[in-house]
Amino acid sequence: MTLTQPAPLTLTPIEARVLGTLMEKARTVPDSYPLSLNSLMLGCNQKSSRDPVLDLSEADVASALDNLMAQNLVRANTAGRVTRYEHNFQRGVGVPEQSAVLLGLLMLRGPQTAGELRLNTERWYKFADISSVEGFLEELQDRSEEKGGPLVLKLARAPGAREQRWAHLLCGPVDEAQFAQSGSTRTTDGTPGTLARIEQLEAEVAQLQAMVLKLCAELGVSVTAA
Repeated sequence: MTLTQPAPLTLTPIEARVLGTLMEKARTVPDSYPLSLNSLMLGCNQKSSRDPVLDLSEADVASALDNLMAQNLVRANTAGRVTRYEHNFQRGVGVPEQSAVLLGLLMLRGPQTAGELRLNTERWYKFADISSVEGFLEELQDRSEEKGGPLVLKLARAPGAREQRWAHLLCGPVDEAQFAQSGSTRTTDGTPGTLARIEQLEAEVAQLQAMVLKLCAELGVSVTAA
């Protein structure tokens, strides 16, 4: 008896955005999860933490939900007055929690380095270090054909970049040339990973300033002199 291999999972960009948004909200706003169709649409069209920014209609989202439910990646809860939706990604795809988190962030924010992924996943899952992130990414890249094949790809180093970025393959093969051309501007174009690092640095600077002011007050030293 010949065993058939599972077909590679191929999503449309809209389906990936819907699925990634459900995965995000399940962890970041659990009190309002599962999501109604309207809440899901608003999450898909967020201006922050999304690359690219989309403008989807309810019809777009509803169509994507139908396709995702047919693939057992989303479930509908019709118990209340309003139908609500939740993802079934981890079980549907057959990956561990950490891998699901990384794939969710890649679907929402586009290609990222291991360092960016570790920073951006903090509200979803706290990885011990960057090497842990890289380990799960490498497992996803080396996924056997018997399980459906690789789910991520390590892109070639972009001009001027210090680290290589990773991209998901849930929407099919990626155009590495396109990502290589955009990679050199990634550090200055306000992408989510860069903005997150800036916000973290600003918070750390503010904390240090407060500590300095407190020390100056305790020592009786004027701020100007300090």
